[in-house]
Amino acid sequence: MSKEQTSMTVSDASMITIPVRNLIALFIFVGLAITGYFNVTGRITFLEHNLAIQDVHVKANNEFRVKWPRGELGSLPDDAEQNMRLNHLENELKEIQENIKIYKQVSEEVNLREQMNAIEVKSN
Repeated sequence: MSKEQTSMTVSDASMITIPVRNLIALFIFVGLAITGYFNVTGRITFLEHNLAIQDVHVKANNEFRVKWPRGELGSLPDDAEQNMRLNHLENELKEIQENIKIYKQVSEEVNLREQMNAIEVKSN
């Protein structure tokens, strides 16, 4: 082989011959590669966005979790009503306990009087 046959010259008039079947397969491959790239990039962007939103929610929930029991975020109207009812029940319970003490004292006095009357009747 001579030098002229083995050398390759490239110019704007150079031609490449490729079977149409291979050319179509090459276009399909490039199309699939581009589609796959954009799908993966879109999915990564979506997941990063979801992660950022979840981070915001976690921080807000953490703040709520710490501040709510301390009462720094206020209280619900239902909580205020429940507290009023509990206070009312506590007051009623105290009254009942006081009444029980009074009834016990009266009952003891009545029993004592009955016993004294019984002793007086026996002694007469």
